[in-house]
Parts: sequence; structure tokens; C-alpha cells
Amino acid sequence: MRIIAQELASRGIVLPQETEAVVKRVIHTTADFDYAENLHFTTGAVRKAVEVLRSGRTVITDTNMAKAGISKAALKHLSCEAYCFMADSKVAEAAKAHGTTRAVSAMQKAAKEYPEAIFAVGNAPTALLELCKLIRDGLRPALVVAVPVGFVNVVESKRRIFQLCIDYGIPCIAAMGRKGGSNVAAAICNALAYTALGTLDPAQRQALS
Repeated sequence: MRIIAQELASRGIVLPQETEAVVKRVIHTTADFDYAENLHFTTGAVRKAVEVLRSGRTVITDTNMAKAGISKAALKHLSCEAYCFMADSKVAEAAKAHGTTRAVSAMQKAAKEYPEAIFAVGNAPTALLELCKLIRDGLRPALVVAVPVGFVNVVESKRRIFQLCIDYGIPCIAAMGRKGGSNVAAAICNALAYTALGTLDPAQRQALS
């Protein structure tokens, strides 16, 4: 983290205090300083996310990789749970029956069962597009983490969900452009969880395990 702080300074980049921990955690995970500019935050997104995590809010991911990357110790100490429904047999059946993707069906299931959850999407732009539909229909997540990686519908889906979250007053953190991934989604969730626990310093986190 000291190296990251030094390089940011050498680039003349000063991060806002509220978003600093999230941006640095993503850079730490990816070794990519583009995230200092690519990560966009709606007003108060980090503060609001920290508040809901402290209340024990559920986290929904679009991949098991992202779920696996979120600190289990941090979630336990916050009384939070993380779920991914991509491997759920009923999700697979629904996707086949409706001619859609598992990511879409997984978001539908999550929205029905955990409508006020934190939704962290690191892989599937179709999941973000489905969240857009669900939000228009009344879904109000506690936070949307929009960081899928790739080329098809990735840039467009991030722009769309970010603007929609602004319009509906929903906190959102998005990695604009093509970059992102499940590791980035997990890194953002971890930064928020560590902030909520006051354990951004690794030495402080030893007590969590």
C-alpha cells in the first residue's frame, strides 16, 4: 500500500478520502493504476455501503469466484452473508425455459429473495442489464458494484446502470470501460467490509481470523 501511495503521488493523483480505500484495494489486487481514474462512485456510495454492511446486509455476486474472494472473516464479524446463484439448479432450469442466461436468472432470483442486498457484478454484463430492468420495476439494492470485464455490452451496461442508479438514488461503484472482473468485485467488497470494521490495516485484520 505504501508503494501504491507513492506511485499515485508521483502521478499527481490525489484520491478523495471517502473512496481512497476502495481505489487502493483494487489497484493492490490488479496492479493497474488505471483504476484511479476508471472507478466511478455515485455521491456517498462508500459511506452508504459501509452503513448497510454494519447492519448485516447480504451480498450477492454474479460468480462464485467473486464470492470466494470476499473475506469470510470480515463477513462473519459484520453478520453478513454472501450468495451466488449461478450454480443453482433452479436458476439453470429457469434460464433454459425462458431462453436467457444464468446470470439473468440468478439476478431475478436474488432480487426476489434479497431485494435490499448489495449486488456485486464482476463478470456478466447481462446481469447488469437485468438489474437495470429490475430497478425500473422497483428493485432498490443497497449498492450496485458494476465491474464486469470484456468487450460485448460491457461498456454500455456499466454506463446504463450507473446513470440509472443516479436517477433512482441508488449507490453505485462502477469501473468504466472494458476493465474489471470478479477479482475487482471482490476487492471492492473487501475494501468496504474492512472500512466498516475499521481494519484497513492488515495488522488489525489478524484479529478477525
